[in-house]
Amino acid sequence: MNTLPGVILAGGLATRMGGGDKALLALGGRPLLAHVIDRLAPQVGDIALNANGDAARFADFGLPVLPDSIAGYPGPLAGVLAAMDWAATLGADRVVTVAADTPFFPADLVARLQAAAGDPPLVLAATKGDAKTRSKSRSGLIRHPTFGLWPVALREDLRAAVTEGLSKVVLWTERFDGREALFPSEGHDPFFNVNTPDDLIRAEGML
Repeated sequence: MNTLPGVILAGGLATRMGGGDKALLALGGRPLLAHVIDRLAPQVGDIALNANGDAARFADFGLPVLPDSIAGYPGPLAGVLAAMDWAATLGADRVVTVAADTPFFPADLVARLQAAAGDPPLVLAATKGDAKTRSKSRSGLIRHPTFGLWPVALREDLRAAVTEGLSKVVLWTERFDGREALFPSEGHDPFFNVNTPDDLIRAEGML
């Protein structure tokens, strides 16, 4: 087993789903979060969950629950910061994050992120996309900013950036020339995420 720690990001407001916890929605008779844990567990060592509010609602999963350390739901970077802070307590020099609403992410996610790491080991997952995609990087790839490898040594810089109001992940990673790990996407989207009730129906069909 990989000793790299992993954190599942579930700190968002799920506005397109009508609020509440997307991670607890039923998919194939099990919570969406259970599918994400099953996908992540073979790839990492310790796992934690970044979520805000009452941690007791996730008690059945047996994971440490890490709230954002910065109030006001400032976005996924706050979850990444919580992940980095937790990894530091474990003595780890890097941590992987995944999204709680993406049940079919690649089984080789962590291996590919690590293989793409430079100095610092800051890497985002990426796929190829069509010309209409607005979230492309300079390399022409679509970045998936909740799926990344994060160096713990940069956590104070990230803390300052989030405190100052930065919310867009790629604006921070570009400060350090963050790399991209390319994942195949021909015929399917490996980072398909459940944002709406229709997405949940589609995910049922993908199981």
